[in-house]
Amino acid sequence: MKQYKVGVVGATGAVGHEVVKLLESRKFPVGELRLFASARSVGKTMTFQGKEVPLLALSQEAFAGLDYVIFSAGASRSKEFAPAAVKAGAIVIDNSSAYRMAADVPLVVPEINPGDLKVHQGIIANPNCTAAILGTALWPLHRKAGIKRIIVSTYQSASGAGAQAMAELEAQVKQYVAREPITKSVFPHQIAFNVFSHNTAIGADGSNEEETKVREELRKMFHLPALPLVITCVRVPVLRAHSEAVVIETEKPLSPEEAREILSQAPGVTVVDDREANYFPMPLEASGKLDILVGRIREDQSNPGGHGLALFVSGDQLLKGAAWNAVQIAECLIG
Repeated sequence: MKQYKVGVVGATGAVGHEVVKLLESRKFPVGELRLFASARSVGKTMTFQGKEVPLLALSQEAFAGLDYVIFSAGASRSKEFAPAAVKAGAIVIDNSSAYRMAADVPLVVPEINPGDLKVHQGIIANPNCTAAILGTALWPLHRKAGIKRIIVSTYQSASGAGAQAMAELEAQVKQYVAREPITKSVFPHQIAFNVFSHNTAIGADGSNEEETKVREELRKMFHLPALPLVITCVRVPVLRAHSEAVVIETEKPLSPEEAREILSQAPGVTVVDDREANYFPMPLEASGKLDILVGRIREDQSNPGGHGLALFVSGDQLLKGAAWNAVQIAECLIG
């Protein structure tokens, strides 16, 4: 089997760390691995396939000879260094928001639009984590019945804001239990035992940046630029894995039983829908899983006639929402 030279930018971050683990667990044919990290981490090592791999400094010249580079270091780093990687001959898979809405950059979830990988200019974008999880759940239903409207409320974990945000949640829980003053530096509000609107700026239409990203990215992936979608994004005191309460309206009638059967056969989806045991998707159980979990599949009783469904989704946003989706794209590219 052909071996590939792979680079990971942001290797020590929450997403980058998962990328490295997945390259190993998925047995991706890595002939050479270059791990790039911040200046404070240069000189340290990470373990890959039983060997210690040194962490390297990022530079415009660092990508020579690489076949693929997975970026997980934020939009500013991607904008600064991704063009250099492409110029050096690599294909870039970018986890940031830098290129998602660029007309010449495909935005891909392999379960949804793998055909879009056929045409690119060297950069392929990974979608926002919430959009990736939502799209994976809804695409099989859209193919069957045609989705004409989506309403979503999200329950987004601390890990969506990175490793430091997870540490802040853990620290605040300890402070709360010890009756100590709550300290915060990552989130604008206390995250422990609290819920607040997603910590991104509010636009002129009243949507925050996260809501706008999900709406526009889902439209791009589905090739439906006018798809009506309203979404409310909220942070919750969960360490890892996002959840979403979803209501859809469909062009064709679609019963809960039909939807359950479709989703049970859909790639990347595990149906968790046990009404007798009151057992449905939970972020605690979605954490660490490559599949997203879908349940609470039922008729939207505000939209009678079989054209409305409600469901609940949980998915690991570090995996399907980021690292796993990126590695999946790389797997698709090598065939």
